[in-house]
Amino acid sequence: MDLINVQDAKMQKTKTSRGRGYSDGSSCITNIVINNREAKLHLDSGAFFTCVGNKYLGRIYTDWQERLIPIEDIKFSSASQNMHCLGIFEAAMILPHPSASIKAFASDNEPLGAIKGHEVDNIINGERPYPPLLRRPAYPARPRAREALESHINELMKLGVSRNIGDNEVEVTTPGIITWHNDKSRMVGYFRAFNTYTIPDRYPIPRFHETFHQLSKAKFITSMHSLKGFNHNFLTPHSRILLRILAQCGIYEYLRMPFGIKNAPSHYQIMMNTIFPHELSEEWLIIYIDEIIICSETWQSHLERLSSVPRKTFQVRMKIYLKDVILGFMS
Repeated sequence: MDLINVQDAKMQKTKTSRGRGYSDGSSCITNIVINNREAKLHLDSGAFFTCVGNKYLGRIYTDWQERLIPIEDIKFSSASQNMHCLGIFEAAMILPHPSASIKAFASDNEPLGAIKGHEVDNIINGERPYPPLLRRPAYPARPRAREALESHINELMKLGVSRNIGDNEVEVTTPGIITWHNDKSRMVGYFRAFNTYTIPDRYPIPRFHETFHQLSKAKFITSMHSLKGFNHNFLTPHSRILLRILAQCGIYEYLRMPFGIKNAPSHYQIMMNTIFPHELSEEWLIIYIDEIIICSETWQSHLERLSSVPRKTFQVRMKIYLKDVILGFMS
């Protein structure tokens, strides 16, 4: 077992003058690698108490009071309130993970998923010869941005998201640009002109107030999303020639749906609703584009759903991003 980042496991300590230090459980999560697979681990050294509410224990372990070990009278503080300590309860909380469910999860360095049967076909208002607005040249870039752009393009080709086509005489071209956030680079296609000519899909995206209404009923929630979501979908040959990126280092054609095009969110929402119709009709699953939220009123039903959803994503060859999974927290 190798620890990836011990700094992820931060203890939330109270001041000595206000009582003993403690952690709230969720603050002790770190990443580990077991047999070359990344997973999450609750890291508790025992130096501080992990505080769990009696209502939470009652939902998971009905006999927790019989297994409680009394301790000395200790004061714990939470913000401006004092907590009454009932005792110590030791238990191993392990979630089931069938082999099919394990294979549904992936980290950054693993191959992307490849969903079949949901190819993207973009239709634009325009024919050859295309107007100059749809045939933009590559934008000039400073050395730092050019180096970052080449690095991102090489990564996309390695993942099978795009390919180098050599030349482009008559097709639509879009400049590739680099944006920066917290000193980290991100490559995007400047698809503003392409989106202007694209015929839009008229498919509803879930409204936030409807999502909040479903969440208000849940006691246990798990959140996850797909790894590089839009890149799961292949493009039709017709769409490929419309989605070509220009950079100082060459011309590249997308093989999978890129981020930033007009109909990408609606296409992905349609696909997800098609994959999970039964779960959505029962209203314990919420899907907002590439975000998957599992809601349950009991812990046992939550465990069953945690097995069924990854199993179905594995069947359709979708990969869930392991690093961003938030597992079974209480609402």
